[in-house]
Amino acid sequence: MVKHQPLQYYEPQLCLSCLTGIYGCRWKRYQRSHDDTTKWERLWFLILTLSFFLTLVWFYFWWEVRNDYNEINWFLYNRMGYWSDWSIPILVTTAAGFTYITVLLILALCHIAVGQQMNLHWLHKIGLMTTLITTVVTMSSIAQLWDDEWEMVFISLQATAPFLHIGALAAVTALSWLIAGQFARTEKATSQMLMFTAYLAVVVALYLVPLTISSPCIMEKKALGPKPAVIGHRGAPMLAPENTLMSFQKAVEQKTYGVQADVVLSYDGVPFLMHDKTLRRTTNVEEVFPERAYELASMFNWTDLEKLNAGEWFLRNDPFWTAGSLSRSDYLEAANQSVCKLADMLEVIKDNTSLILNFRDLPPAHPYYSTYINITLKTILASGIRQQVMWLPDAERQLVRQIAPGFQQTSGLKLDAERMREKGIVRLNLRYTKVTNEDVRDYTTANLSVNLYTVNEPWLYSILWCTGVQSVTSDSSHILRKVPFPIWLMPPDEYRLIWITSDLISFIIIVGVFIFQKWRLGSIRTYNPEQIMLSAAVRRSSRDVKIMKEKLIFSGMNGGCEYKSPLELCCWCSFLVSGARDLQQGSGFIVLDAHTHSQKDNSCFKELIVGTASLILPSRNSQNGE
Repeated sequence: MVKHQPLQYYEPQLCLSCLTGIYGCRWKRYQRSHDDTTKWERLWFLILTLSFFLTLVWFYFWWEVRNDYNEINWFLYNRMGYWSDWSIPILVTTAAGFTYITVLLILALCHIAVGQQMNLHWLHKIGLMTTLITTVVTMSSIAQLWDDEWEMVFISLQATAPFLHIGALAAVTALSWLIAGQFARTEKATSQMLMFTAYLAVVVALYLVPLTISSPCIMEKKALGPKPAVIGHRGAPMLAPENTLMSFQKAVEQKTYGVQADVVLSYDGVPFLMHDKTLRRTTNVEEVFPERAYELASMFNWTDLEKLNAGEWFLRNDPFWTAGSLSRSDYLEAANQSVCKLADMLEVIKDNTSLILNFRDLPPAHPYYSTYINITLKTILASGIRQQVMWLPDAERQLVRQIAPGFQQTSGLKLDAERMREKGIVRLNLRYTKVTNEDVRDYTTANLSVNLYTVNEPWLYSILWCTGVQSVTSDSSHILRKVPFPIWLMPPDEYRLIWITSDLISFIIIVGVFIFQKWRLGSIRTYNPEQIMLSAAVRRSSRDVKIMKEKLIFSGMNGGCEYKSPLELCCWCSFLVSGARDLQQGSGFIVLDAHTHSQKDNSCFKELIVGTASLILPSRNSQNGE
């Protein structure tokens, strides 16, 4: 009886099939290859790597500008003419693109780790290029339309850089397993040198990155200044519609240091509160006065303004995603808010609250174009409020000093300390991106106060606290007032200890990985004729063994007993040992394919079979008692 046994048994490789299938739609074994990746696919891998870092930066940027989501939406509203919350769709799209690119990069690195040839599927190539182009266009648009927002990235690094460094160090250290494996498999000294030098340069640069990190929160605890005062931006706009009476009442309930308001003069001379030039965004003017929807707010009489609702938009658009958290009574109250007079707001805050006033310029055709400062001053003084008012307009400063000498003259432009003294200005009111840590220290040394707007996130508040800022304007006063201490504060000595320790641990791990990989993969240079591994862990010469074996099995010899290389002989021996093992197991036959081998080949076979079988059959005969 002839026993047929396959020359080679292939075990299922589900993980490898999923790896090559998801990346390149190569689910079958015969579709995979251990050959070197083509230059074209290497180019795609380079594009994939660059796309990963680009989408990483964009995702980090969009995550960190959460502080300014409302400003971004307002900016786009002015550009597009209608209100929509663009921040969340952009964030979700960015996160999806970054996740997609990250998964592709991980799959590509796994291909390298297991020695598989990379072959990115054409659908992934389309997705990759779409993500890359979309990211580049969006980043360029933000840079052109709102370049000031990119300063946010550098400010955020003051809070995140020490932790990002640790994360990057862990990632590069983990990557050493892959780099060391490729280094051990590569036979060309030049390639090894280039690979090792590039990786070493990255590692050394990463080890030295902390020398460039500068964060105000790396300081001794005793050097920390007082907590910055919080001023409600247009009241408490996360808890009530902005610039409404309810909003300022909520700010007072939160015990804010002060409030900021935007003042406009109506056509009949009544100061009221409104931020935008028109009434479209924060009122229902399109329903009540549709033909006047695009008219300037200052061109309406107060009798017309009283007819408008200034709260429904807040519940409908939910600009801060807080409307759903309002109590039933607050929800109903917000829905019935109207345009607020300056006098009514002053009555609410007059006891213990400071005030920052911004003024909307009037058109020349306005009847009170030249006297609106006087009218506003009279309204403020008539309210009985303490003269703890930060006066921002540059117009008529001398008049304001005469009528209200207690007002704090405040500038909305960045000036040096000497210029501020000359103009009698004691405080600056600037966007947080307009000043540096050194500027704040210089102003503080000159006994000048700095108020920065708009600060909503606790991490940004913590950075400014460590910097020494005296006060901030915020939409989230109810959140910042609960921040008892900076999110993190680290003495310089402690930071240096963490830095050096993490570098040493990383270095030890990397050296250990290189030694282990060299030991593990370096021994695969020699081959056992009974076990030629078709594994990804072997060097290129072992791939030649696989190819030669397949040729011998499926194509046969070209005549004669000459063996062109030791690898041929190795494969023949493997075949013969397998056949001899059949004899030992009881089949009694080694089957030779007459179609595959010539008579001349068979004579060579016989010689090898006799020699091989003589080594095995005696042991079998002894076991059977023969």
